[in-house]
Amino acid sequence: MSSPLMNGSNAHHHHTYHENQRTSFNFQLPPIIPTPSLIESIAGAAHYSGAKAEHHDANSVQKRSSERRQLSAGAELADKRKQVLDDLKELFCCRPTTEIFDRSWSKDAVFEGPLCSCEGRSEYSAQWYGLAKLASKSENLSFRVLSSTVNPNRIVFSQKQQYTLPLIGKKVIQSMVVVDLDDKDMIIRVADKWNGEEASNAWPARSFRRLNAKLAKCTVKVPRHQR
Repeated sequence: MSSPLMNGSNAHHHHTYHENQRTSFNFQLPPIIPTPSLIESIAGAAHYSGAKAEHHDANSVQKRSSERRQLSAGAELADKRKQVLDDLKELFCCRPTTEIFDRSWSKDAVFEGPLCSCEGRSEYSAQWYGLAKLASKSENLSFRVLSSTVNPNRIVFSQKQQYTLPLIGKKVIQSMVVVDLDDKDMIIRVADKWNGEEASNAWPARSFRRLNAKLAKCTVKVPRHQR
């Protein structure tokens, strides 16, 4: 026969075991917080999904981490980069001007989107002026800078744009826009990714996008620039 003392010891051990078991089952990891550096890594991975992994020493990693902290999303952007973003907002709102291209775009810049692949000012400016003729109205519904870095020299932002088009009516497009800059913070490449997706580089899609760029260059009247 077991003594009351032994029964009490077993009951206490049994109770403690179930308390520990409930504690282990109720334990949850804290949620992952989307830091600016994480957002930047995701954006970079989307843009360079085919790139090979590189190994960096501790000093290089520390330097990059410092650069990201200094120019991460939410940090104050330099005046030049603010101007670049303001000019891009104007373009997406169908208000192109020669001053915008003179001020913020490199002459040989590239503009990539789902419907066009433009190389050089004569092509990319025609696309923006063509959009202004096509849409009777364009309104920015939301805008957020995801990252602004110096290595690579790039700004990434997300936006929701509402276009009013003939016969179609209002069309809302959400996109992630990747802006590559030169050492003077002039635009050298803009990639407009609808729904965050890369434009197809398959031969038929690529050919269509290049054809669209060349047709716009020939058919859309663009004011003469001063550069």
